[in-house]
Amino acid sequence: MIRPAMSQLISLFCLIFLFCWSITSAAEGVPRPKSQRPPNVIVVLADDLGGSDLACYGSDLHETPNLDKFAQGALKFRCAYASAPICSPTRASLMTGKHPARLHMTIWYEGAKSSQNPVPDPKKKLVPPAAVSDLPLSEVTIAERLRDAGYLTALVGKWHLGDAAHYPETQGFDVNVGGTFWGAPATHFFPYRGAFGRDAEYRYVPHLELGKPGEYLTDRLTDEAIRIMEAAGDRPFFLYLAYHAVHTPVEGKPEHVEHFRQKMRPEYHHQNPDFAAMVYSMDENVGRLLRKLDDLHLADDTIVLFTSDNGGFVNEFDGRQVTSNFPLRSGKGSLYEGGIRVPLIVRWPGVTRGGTECSEPVVTADFVPTLAAGLGLNVKETLDGIDIASLLADPSAKLARDSLYFHYPHYYQTTTPVSAMRQREWKLLHYFEDDRCELYNLEEDPGESRDLSAAQPQRTESMLQQLQKWRSEVGAQIPTRRG
Repeated sequence: MIRPAMSQLISLFCLIFLFCWSITSAAEGVPRPKSQRPPNVIVVLADDLGGSDLACYGSDLHETPNLDKFAQGALKFRCAYASAPICSPTRASLMTGKHPARLHMTIWYEGAKSSQNPVPDPKKKLVPPAAVSDLPLSEVTIAERLRDAGYLTALVGKWHLGDAAHYPETQGFDVNVGGTFWGAPATHFFPYRGAFGRDAEYRYVPHLELGKPGEYLTDRLTDEAIRIMEAAGDRPFFLYLAYHAVHTPVEGKPEHVEHFRQKMRPEYHHQNPDFAAMVYSMDENVGRLLRKLDDLHLADDTIVLFTSDNGGFVNEFDGRQVTSNFPLRSGKGSLYEGGIRVPLIVRWPGVTRGGTECSEPVVTADFVPTLAAGLGLNVKETLDGIDIASLLADPSAKLARDSLYFHYPHYYQTTTPVSAMRQREWKLLHYFEDDRCELYNLEEDPGESRDLSAAQPQRTESMLQQLQKWRSEVGAQIPTRRG
């Protein structure tokens, strides 16, 4: 018979053993009981990644095994649009759920600053409007909404939405790693600093100082993102991972560049091995991020959204075309499909089903109302985006909305000032220089090669009137005639 003192001693040893086992199990990754906390939210935003730059979206040269696998377990959108054909406006729309034209943020930050004190250009017929450069503090961002709901909020990477008085810390983010007013780094290799552009402006990416030679920016940003996920503990987190990849400067890891140089074929639409290497590194790091969710047993409690801020950059860098958006026309800056069509892959546990695709048109501005509705966040103001939850649950569903609008009243290498709208299969572009319209049937002609405006004058005029009405409703700024 065990004496009482001995019984107490055995019980004590059992308690110590169970305590040590629980610590060891947690360290070794034994699944924790599922909590009732809200789901985490991760938004991964690529920079200048085109609509056909991923293998699962039709690339012939690029290799993206991790994103391809992610798409197989998620919902892939076939007709997703960026809110604008360039970076800052789309990012502002992602943060607010509003159209860039309503915010008057219609060009990238540096371009907006220049537009406020324009230098006359006799080669251009129009004077673009003075755009807003800083996302107003009065706007409520998705980070502010989630922070108020108890989330840890973090931006890792590119911000490009204002000066220091409008940095992420002022817009609802608890953590800011690397976010500044600059739109691109001087280099993608450590120490991520140096002369940039024709004016040799000195740029740097802050908060990444303790690196080592050869370190790659996409890798390091993912390291920082993983550190935040681990530090969040039991608190739900919102991670906005805004890669600088695959924006210029086009710099890939040498071993990857050589791999794609050997793989290239004359018949490929993609012909830049350096750019292919950048896409590959980005894909590797998305894979790392998703595996960390698995390791932390958070995959079933985390919404993951992957997309890009605009279409692929089809102009040259170092004498070589950066990418191709084939079969779509044109690229970044343009309101043809190549400038605004982007990849969009969403995994929302318990809502989306793996291996599904959706062809209904959606746009960046839809992210805020969809997250707000799905997470029970309070939204008092009117947003331009809509809740697309019905598509997440049923990819074959149709939205009540039948039109999307775009506005770029500026010049770029690929365009003159222009507005556009898509109404189901029909697409209208209205160019301001000569008041010219172009009309395309995207269902029959996704490459926008056959202008039907002359053959369809009534439809063209009707859509133009709707476009003009929308511009008036949102207060879109219009370029003016010189003189």
